[in-house]
Amino acid sequence: MDINKNLDFNINIFDEIYKDCGDIVGRKFPVFKNSGISAYVICIDNMANRDVVDLAIMRGLMVDIRLTTPYSGFDDTVIYDTLKNNGIITSDMSEADSIDAINDAILAGNTALLIDGFSKAIIISTKGFPGRGVQNADTEVVVQGSKEAFSEGMRVNTALIRKRIKDTNLKVYQTIVGEKTKSDVAVMYLKGVVREEILNDVLQRIDKISIDAVLDSGQVEQLIEDDWVSPFPQVQSTERPDKAASAILEGRIVIIVDNSPFVLIVPATMNVFFQSSEDYYGRWEIMSFVRAIRYLAGIMALLLPALYVAITLYHPSMIPLFLSFKIAGERSAVPFSVVGELIIMEIAFEMLKEAGIRLPGPIGGTMGIVGGIIIGSAAVEAGLITPIVVIIVALTEVASFAIPHVSLVAGVRLVKYLILVFAACFGFLGFWIGLLLVMIHMVNLKSFTVPYMFPYVAGDVNNFNDMKDSIFRLPMFMMKRKPIFANPNPTLKHGMQSESRNRISDVLSDSKPRF
Repeated sequence: MDINKNLDFNINIFDEIYKDCGDIVGRKFPVFKNSGISAYVICIDNMANRDVVDLAIMRGLMVDIRLTTPYSGFDDTVIYDTLKNNGIITSDMSEADSIDAINDAILAGNTALLIDGFSKAIIISTKGFPGRGVQNADTEVVVQGSKEAFSEGMRVNTALIRKRIKDTNLKVYQTIVGEKTKSDVAVMYLKGVVREEILNDVLQRIDKISIDAVLDSGQVEQLIEDDWVSPFPQVQSTERPDKAASAILEGRIVIIVDNSPFVLIVPATMNVFFQSSEDYYGRWEIMSFVRAIRYLAGIMALLLPALYVAITLYHPSMIPLFLSFKIAGERSAVPFSVVGELIIMEIAFEMLKEAGIRLPGPIGGTMGIVGGIIIGSAAVEAGLITPIVVIIVALTEVASFAIPHVSLVAGVRLVKYLILVFAACFGFLGFWIGLLLVMIHMVNLKSFTVPYMFPYVAGDVNNFNDMKDSIFRLPMFMMKRKPIFANPNPTLKHGMQSESRNRISDVLSDSKPRF
């Protein structure tokens, strides 16, 4: 609906639209002394910055204009321009010519100014949402490196990234997602470094999102990922600005959703989920050792329960004789099978983990540690569980905590039960069948055209350059080329040979994974 030149008519429309909305602030007031011309300001309380509204808008229109610009019957164009340019003390302004556009601006925290006799409105940026500000990172804690974390404010998050990348080629594409929430979404990338085909794919997927509400970046992640059936994350999320900035410099794309303290990074391969920010801030020997420990922990978290079941049930000869007798003696009084023991303890630890998350911070940590010790000890003393099962489950849980990214941990937690079932049914044969099925699935996965298992799959297309930052992290001076995510343009500082560029393009454009 277009704006009417009659101000009272427009005010009645807004009164009807925002009926029973007690947080709407609207005021009609005269401008230009003895002119009979009125204006109307409307915004939402506490979403618009009250200081900006009062000092930059109301003071200029009600005091400065009336005192310094006496009305002398000048034409309409001069009236509008005078109010816009001399009465509003702010640099961020725009215009709207429809009621819907004004409503969108008001609901986004801006202030609308309507003037009697004009069929357009002035939109003044006055966003002043309450927020936490910049806090410390909670889920990605590091010993060395920045302690800053993203907040729920989209503009705060974009500023934290711009603070780290002072380059005019850092672009921000902004759009709105959600029919009801109209959530702001920003896509940040480095022009000239990002791959245009991947960028276009990301923008198309975001533009195709059709949903009533987007309240967190996790919803956007589920709507743009390649394979919604897979338990493994194909989009990386982080609350650390330094990690997001590093990803942009690698040619990757960062997606920021308003009201969410986690930003999304695409493309994402299995390799990046084992990387931590502090890997690049410490000496390469230590960080390589730590990263190798993470990979070992990931393997243990995935395979250790199934391996124990397969050996105990089908291949006890692989266990040393003394240990085999000890396990058999302990199991003689246990009423459950090996699989039943493991499942009971795994579920108990899962419940303790969830309880620790939901409880307040100090109590939650105590619940996880003390609860695990008490339940494990009590179950062993009661003869319900053997000590070796408690050790296996505890090692599995500890190993899962060593993986830096929570989203990958969730996938591993789910898949280990699949391999456990195969091992329980068919022994070592089932163990290898389950592992093979998982590997086939991961090899066939792609994240925005990039093979999920790169550089362990198709790494030769980049001359195995990305292997320098995989299980081990080589010294910084040896990692001169940008990773597979970056545009292989020879004009870039870290360019590649033309043959390598062509092979990479072939892999990324191929619909089938390269083995």
